[in-house]
Amino acid sequence: MKQFEGFPARMQFTPVPNLFFSSLLPQINSVDELKVTLHIFRAIYHKKGSPRFVTYGELLIDKSLVDSMRKGEKPAGEVLGEALEMAVRRGTILHLVLAENGKPEDVYFVNDEAGRQAVDKIKNGEMVLAGLKPAYQAEVNTEAPPDIFAVYEQNIGMLTPMIADELREAEKLYPESWIRDAVKEAVSLNKRSWRYIERILENWSSEGRVDGTHRGDSKTSQDKFSKQKYGDIVQR
Repeated sequence: MKQFEGFPARMQFTPVPNLFFSSLLPQINSVDELKVTLHIFRAIYHKKGSPRFVTYGELLIDKSLVDSMRKGEKPAGEVLGEALEMAVRRGTILHLVLAENGKPEDVYFVNDEAGRQAVDKIKNGEMVLAGLKPAYQAEVNTEAPPDIFAVYEQNIGMLTPMIADELREAEKLYPESWIRDAVKEAVSLNKRSWRYIERILENWSSEGRVDGTHRGDSKTSQDKFSKQKYGDIVQR
């Protein structure tokens, strides 16, 4: 082993939080995890701008880091990946998978306030890193909303044959979204009965809804309303 000759008179320093020495260092048993953590501190804290982060690609071309990761026949990249995973599991480092030119890229932040805020903003779509974008698409809920019968049973009570008939009649007169919203409003007022829901729908039909929609926005025409069960309400 070649002996270290000592630090020069003038040199750069890398800030390391005191909490690292008191809380994290006693827990770290892997030399590789310790090495990669310190290298990430150095890489991030010497960057300019905001947010500050380092990619797996940048770490992989860090010769001093990669050389220290070489162990027998095991590729240095694999050892580096395992060390990064340990640091992420410990919570010292935050990890996101983004995409660069269509290919996934692992991005790492120090788990401090700035790092946490950046990660949250990226996940929420409020921030985009230059040249990088989310490697995943937000899940889109393509499931159809429950029909009015299911909505009634889930929120009001047992669906009797009579109530089912009433719902079928109402479905001819009002948009399904109106019926679901009327059920929601009745529940919020603790008025869990079909009669109360029916009165809400009648009021919306005759007086208009708070959101500005009126019976003219319904899927049925006024002529059809007048021929149905609640025609007298629509015409008044």
